[in-house]
Amino acid sequence: MRQVDIASKMIASRQGLPHEETPLRKASEEGGCGVTGFISSIPLRGRHIFTPSVQMHNRGNGKGGGIAAVGLSAEDLGVSQKVLDSHYLLQVALLDPGCAPEVEKSNIEPFLEVHKAEKVPTRDDYREIAGLEVKPPDVRRYFVRVRQDILDRFIEENNFGDIDPRRAEDEYIYQNSFRTNQRYYTSLGDKQAFVLSHGRNIMVLKIVGYAEQVAQYYLLEDFRAYGWIAHQRYPTKGRVWHPGGAHPFSGLDEALVHNGDFANYHSVCEYLKQHNIFPQFLTDTEVSVLLFDLWNRTYNYPLEYLIEAMAPTSEHDFDLLPHEKQRVYRYIQGAHIHSSPDGPWFFIIARNNPYEGYFQLVGITDTSMLRPQVFALQEGDVQIGLICSEKQAIDATLRSLAAEDGRFCPIADKYWNARGGSATDGGAFVFTVSDAGKGDGSKRLTCTNKFGEEVKTTAGQQHMGAISTISGRQDDRLPDLMRSTTDELTEYTLENVQECDYPTLVRLCNNLETAASRDDEAKERTIKLLTFVNDRPIATGSKKRSSVLHVIRESLARIFASSPPLSENSGSRYRYIDVNTRDTLRPPREHESVLVLNTRGFPPEGDDCDARFICAAYEVGWKHFICYDYTGQRFCGCGLSQDSQGVTIDVYGSSGDYLGSGIDGLEITVHGSAQDQVGQIMKQGKLVIHGDVGQTFMYGAKGGEVFVLGNAAGRPLINAVGRPRVVINGTCLDYLAESFMAGDPLHGGGFVIMNGITFDVDGCVIDQPTPYPGSNLFSLASGGAIYLRDPDKKVVDEQLNGGTFTDMTPADWELILPYLQENERLFGISVDNDLLTVDGKPRSYEHVYRKVQAVELDVLRRIDLADD
Repeated sequence: MRQVDIASKMIASRQGLPHEETPLRKASEEGGCGVTGFISSIPLRGRHIFTPSVQMHNRGNGKGGGIAAVGLSAEDLGVSQKVLDSHYLLQVALLDPGCAPEVEKSNIEPFLEVHKAEKVPTRDDYREIAGLEVKPPDVRRYFVRVRQDILDRFIEENNFGDIDPRRAEDEYIYQNSFRTNQRYYTSLGDKQAFVLSHGRNIMVLKIVGYAEQVAQYYLLEDFRAYGWIAHQRYPTKGRVWHPGGAHPFSGLDEALVHNGDFANYHSVCEYLKQHNIFPQFLTDTEVSVLLFDLWNRTYNYPLEYLIEAMAPTSEHDFDLLPHEKQRVYRYIQGAHIHSSPDGPWFFIIARNNPYEGYFQLVGITDTSMLRPQVFALQEGDVQIGLICSEKQAIDATLRSLAAEDGRFCPIADKYWNARGGSATDGGAFVFTVSDAGKGDGSKRLTCTNKFGEEVKTTAGQQHMGAISTISGRQDDRLPDLMRSTTDELTEYTLENVQECDYPTLVRLCNNLETAASRDDEAKERTIKLLTFVNDRPIATGSKKRSSVLHVIRESLARIFASSPPLSENSGSRYRYIDVNTRDTLRPPREHESVLVLNTRGFPPEGDDCDARFICAAYEVGWKHFICYDYTGQRFCGCGLSQDSQGVTIDVYGSSGDYLGSGIDGLEITVHGSAQDQVGQIMKQGKLVIHGDVGQTFMYGAKGGEVFVLGNAAGRPLINAVGRPRVVINGTCLDYLAESFMAGDPLHGGGFVIMNGITFDVDGCVIDQPTPYPGSNLFSLASGGAIYLRDPDKKVVDEQLNGGTFTDMTPADWELILPYLQENERLFGISVDNDLLTVDGKPRSYEHVYRKVQAVELDVLRRIDLADD
């Protein structure tokens, strides 16, 4: 039977389902939520979803949190693997615990064979969990199959004889849960119960509270599963007094969490209604998973086509698709464009495919890319894929895993962002865990984009793993090298990093730490040396760069921590302080110049956060800060007074959002990647980012000089004015300098230099496939300019949405050359040998760089003429 006929029969079978009319408006709106997920080639304990959830605590407000797990442990559930694979795991939340017998009598026992039934174990008293104000619901768990006589009748009544009986059973389970929700939830003023999840080898739990409290209350810390997702909810309208409105939501064999909002919620609901699907919880997240289930299970779309229906390809990206793919995508868009969720949104989906025998973690972003999203991959003896709203949450997950299992590294091998609706990656990435083919039940993880193109890390490299204690014998050359020129010491260190094994690298760092302890000069030199190795994309030989960075950063952290505390008498210019000794803050004495701040333990924001503490330290006289061990704290560098020239902050670790926002004179150097909203409304000063930056970088900035080693995500410099001057050595997703209003760069205005480069495994500069992949370069700009390194003229007019190409003049080159020279000093990217060399041959600047300037908008020209 054709799939379209199967779909028609399934849709028709739902016609008699009782339902309420969907309201025109949702029950609640949502602000900035936090979503996170990971999936691995080995089962992982629930405590590891706890950590990133805690670190995104400020993305929720306690009105809804939830967790889903896929690829569950049969042993932890007390069933056989055969039962886990074959039976539906039905979980029912009891808002009224007394209704359990009635639910079983009316909707379970007459229709389903129950292999096992139990109450999901919980803490004895929910009040033991700090901050949990509402008692979570009791949850009944059932392993069920549809009774054969019931299934036979269902197949006969709906003419399903030509449909796989197992897929017919899937549909019965779906409809039975719908009836359960209708009877005990949707139709009642006082809600009694609802189905949390009902798929195979997947489960959902959610509460009125925070996601991490789900793990605590339902005792998931030691529960094992291959994949986990979590959601912190922050509703901004409406009173969500029960967990039914929290994420995740389940279709059948998938669970979905979502950050964002739909502008076309009613339109999507109308589309679902046409297919006899009726939302019961009245949130856009619910309709998202209903769409996914419709296109996946009913229409049996390949995942690529399903993603295209969700986030259609458009504009220049559509033109770049192969002709056959364009033909197929036109059909998909013609059928589904009115039902495609209108963002901004970002989905994380955990799913089980019991027919193909794999588990998946899927991340999809919409075409507007207004919601933050970060992907990461680590490969080695075990593999893991991670998707989060924030990079710092990914790092928190890996730190948690590494502390338990030495096969994991606290740093991912690869981090990246998706470009929504694009021809490059399709705005989606899929981590798939499947059988490794070894005959021992082991699994392997692969990562692909929407089009099935595999994402991999560098082959032939190994992680460090667990290393026993290293002997501390010092290289006889090191004392002399510590007194030699900086170049000689750097060359010696780079040679060791590139060619040595891990024990030798650890021994080298130990010896450098010993040398640093001798005096301040040696300490300063060692910090600069290890920071150089941390910052530069150098060759690491057979070693994973992520493991090398871990060794280097741990060594730096020990050197920082060895600084004498403020409370002690010392002649050192370095003084140490942390969250436990913050009350010892005092003005610097004559010989003291650098305050070393361990940020671990400071809250991410608020009166007691590290950013406030830096302000307090600045007010009593400190001007130079080394801030390390960041775990997602926000607002670093914010709040210092005007004209803060001479203040420097060096940032190490996983810094959070809004770093450097509103600064007015100070200099911040981030020794790694930064997150979202960096440098917003920046007035003056300097930012140096030795990595990538996230969404809306320098939103509304008025000035300042900024240098970024890597890429920017979506919408950098949107609404920027005045004279911001920025060098981005990589590229950005799209919407660069949207509504840029930075005057004439040749007369004091602002500009962006985009070099479109990256680095190979040996640390050599190479060109990216295109210097700018998006379709909206300089959209609606009225001033400023973009200097684009594009020697092959790959960027075309169709990508300019408010800009126009113009010739590079000697005045333009004279303007940007000092910034490229400073870029060379900071990052080692040579103007002559890297930027002005193309295909191994030197080129002149006018054949390498192209200038994009704003076009005069016709509406403004008409106004000027009218005024004349």
